[in-house]
Amino acid sequence: MPEIRASGFRRLRQLPVIGDFVSASTNLATCQVLREPESVTHNVSMSELATPLTLRPQDEVECRLCEVHCDKVVYPSACMERSCPFVYAYEEHGHTFMGCMQKIYEVEIDVDMVRAAERRREGFGAVRATKRPLPMCQSEIDPCFTHRAGELGCVNPEFNELPAGSPTFRVFARLTS
Repeated sequence: MPEIRASGFRRLRQLPVIGDFVSASTNLATCQVLREPESVTHNVSMSELATPLTLRPQDEVECRLCEVHCDKVVYPSACMERSCPFVYAYEEHGHTFMGCMQKIYEVEIDVDMVRAAERRREGFGAVRATKRPLPMCQSEIDPCFTHRAGELGCVNPEFNELPAGSPTFRVFARLTS
């Protein structure tokens, strides 16, 4: 193979030319090589641009379809107030911790810290839900980056709705002949 010599650089081998493209089959650590045309995609396919849609967005715990990121959150202090049957507690290292048996939220929280926080005006606050909240859970949608909202608003309004199995109204039709 012919050699190329440039002032101030090491000797480089000239890569074989195949058609109009330089072959990158020889791996040279001393120079940058061009990739073969089939390994570089310049046109993104439509399937890569499409946003995955779920059949029941009400069951999701997060929405990332737009620049405003929304999460479903649950209030653990409400679980204690409502005497939720799925709350468990255990003692370890001199502290009592609580959690959810249904794993609606995965954290285990020090009960004394929850009670101390509830005595303040702000309260304990919410934790991120990891599963769809149960009907008895006090939950809400927590949007982040609301300043990024577009002119049309939410692109996934079904995320805020109740699950499909729990309608909020009935439709009665009267047929007249």
